[in-house]
Amino acid sequence: MIMQVTETTNEGLKRAYTITLTAAELDSKVNEKLKEAQPEVEMKGFRKGKVPMAMLKKQFGQRVMGEAMQESIDGALNEHLEASGDRPAMQPAVKMTNDEWKEGDDVVVSVEYEALPPVPEVDYKKIKLEKLVVKAEDDDVKEALDNLAKQAQNFEDRKKGSKAKDGDQVVIDFVGKVDGEAFEGGTAEDYPLVLGSNSFIPGFEEGLVGVKAGDEKDVEVSFPDDYQAEHLKGKAAVFSCTIKNVKAPKDAEIDDEMAKQFGAEDLKGLKEQIAERLEAEYAGAARQVTKRGLLDALDKAVSFDLPPSLVEAEASQIAHQLWHEENPEVEGHDHEKIEPTDEHNALADRRVKLGLLLADIGQKAEVQVTDAELTQAIMNQARQYRGQERQFFEFVQQNAQARQQIQAPIFEDKVVDHVLEQVTMKDKKANKDDLQKAVDALEDE
Repeated sequence: MIMQVTETTNEGLKRAYTITLTAAELDSKVNEKLKEAQPEVEMKGFRKGKVPMAMLKKQFGQRVMGEAMQESIDGALNEHLEASGDRPAMQPAVKMTNDEWKEGDDVVVSVEYEALPPVPEVDYKKIKLEKLVVKAEDDDVKEALDNLAKQAQNFEDRKKGSKAKDGDQVVIDFVGKVDGEAFEGGTAEDYPLVLGSNSFIPGFEEGLVGVKAGDEKDVEVSFPDDYQAEHLKGKAAVFSCTIKNVKAPKDAEIDDEMAKQFGAEDLKGLKEQIAERLEAEYAGAARQVTKRGLLDALDKAVSFDLPPSLVEAEASQIAHQLWHEENPEVEGHDHEKIEPTDEHNALADRRVKLGLLLADIGQKAEVQVTDAELTQAIMNQARQYRGQERQFFEFVQQNAQARQQIQAPIFEDKVVDHVLEQVTMKDKKANKDDLQKAVDALEDE
């Protein structure tokens, strides 16, 4: 089927066309579709496949005409895009030009879109970058060991008569009552509670600061309005407590025994594990610094026209996201329209340009995100939804947009790695403080 496609606009990246489908062409398409379906159609009074075309057209013609019209216009548009080489920046706007169209009229639709621009080549060798190389110093390892010792801390009895402080462990018996009646789950014996751990309802631990071994104290508290037990929500309660011991925290000894608690054979092995972990963290942070340097260099290296629709959409999204960060109390989106500022528009320009550039580089280099890589990333995100991992996984599997949101950063990182292999790279030795300053600088921009 040959339809007439007439160009009406070709200015910069803007394109507009009219596509004309004659009434005769449409009728022919409808007859063709009905003829394809005829062998399978059953109708009262006729054998299967023997329903006359005239009756088929009367019964199903309107519905088939809509399908034929849509398929014909889509086919003409796809043929045009293939022939022209245009790649629309966003979904083309397609609409009929005759609102009062009736059967027997030609179908004339207008098509408008912005074409993606040609992206210039980049001479990667001209890009010069530094990679910060940071080794784990003895002080860094010692600091990490000290933190582990705090995690593995024990408690030892305080001097008789000592008052409990925040951070101390009190060993208590208690009975909780609401309206004078003990409630289920509100009683315990020899319970070791660390004051300041926030493991009990608000006010309970604070009420035990200053107690001594042998004391008896009633602690008055109220259950939060969002407490998980329905019958206790918002209720006032009294906990009658007997303090049996008060213990002070003591960091674990940094020795082979502590090392074994953290899965190492001995202290030397634990130090080696810590050094490896720290250097992996440093390398990850250094890569982010290098990546920003690369993106800055690519931003300066190329210049090309950007589709206004993409820039406007990106600027609007940036403005909307930042507004919600500044107004966290507003959870919904039924607020006044957020107008992008010049700063938002400039950031949108950069993001769109780099996005198109990296996509072009990745396409030419045939960079692919494998099924295994995507599945691993989905599983990593699913772990954030504890207890609902399966539902999240199934949602992403059935939602193309959700998969694209997870796949996009993986693709970008693979393209960045591809480019970093070709730029002029120089290692620069640095310490942890140098690296931290470089990372802080990324956040300030």
